[in-house]
Amino acid sequence: MRTRRLLRLSAAVLAFGVLATTTMSEAVSAAPASAPTGDIVATAQAAGQFTVLLEAAQAAGLASALQGPGPFTVFAPTDAAFGALLTKLGVTKEQLLANTTLLTTVLKYHVLSGAVPSSAITGPVGPVTLEGRQMLIIPSGGKIMINGVATVVAADVEATNGVIHVIDQVLIPPTPAPAPTQLDIVDTAAAAGSFTTLLAAAQAAGLADALRGPGPFTVFAPTDAAFKTLLRRLHTTPAKLLSNPTKLASILKYHVVSGEVFSSQLKLGRNVVTTLNGRKIVVRKFRSGRVTVNGTALVIKANVDASNGVIHVINRVLIPRS
Repeated sequence: MRTRRLLRLSAAVLAFGVLATTTMSEAVSAAPASAPTGDIVATAQAAGQFTVLLEAAQAAGLASALQGPGPFTVFAPTDAAFGALLTKLGVTKEQLLANTTLLTTVLKYHVLSGAVPSSAITGPVGPVTLEGRQMLIIPSGGKIMINGVATVVAADVEATNGVIHVIDQVLIPPTPAPAPTQLDIVDTAAAAGSFTTLLAAAQAAGLADALRGPGPFTVFAPTDAAFKTLLRRLHTTPAKLLSNPTKLASILKYHVVSGEVFSSQLKLGRNVVTTLNGRKIVVRKFRSGRVTVNGTALVIKANVDASNGVIHVINRVLIPRS
């Protein structure tokens, strides 16, 4: 009997020992990793492979900002990445650090507001950086690519005020395409190629320079075909028409309105407007969208934008009443 009790007691002690060991093991495995103790700058310093990045942040006056509460996400180029950039640009580190304007732009392009762990990047995203322009982040084949050029080589380096993703290339903000230079009314008409008579008439009447002015103007522009119709009707030639600058000026000013009037601004029905020659024209807008001028000319193309106004192309030359 005594032997049986001892055996049962030994089995109970052994079972308790196994249970205690298992519970402690589970507790250890469930314990969270140690919390980060340094901010982004301190964490980068401790890593030892971001000396140029940190010097650049200091020179650009951004180091203190990256020590702030954040949180931030920093795509941090290594020293090797900066070395490759210097070789590509053909400059020294000192020359790069001396250009604080460029440094500020480039470094802000590597920082996002908010902490974005790699687990949150499940598809292509285009977040806006602190520099104001977007970067393109694409997870592909187990890797994360930035702008198609840089690869995240170490993700989720935690700091007290955000997260660092280590990248192997320095990111350069994309240069926006220059805005196309908009032409003035005269150059816009010249580029169209169908207003040679109108432009010759404006030149002969001394109005071309005025139509290059700040304006804005609204021009009802007759095409070359419209002028041919007029010449046939008057039984005259282009030379004779251009030889009378006073009459030309009167006719051309009758095609120009002060201010910028787009077709969408016209009310349905009659719109009476005063031209630069002091006389009025009647612009009628129909429900179909069709627009006529003085009941004889049809607007065949509306709202041709220019830097100093708008052109509406018409198929007849307007003649002011005597």
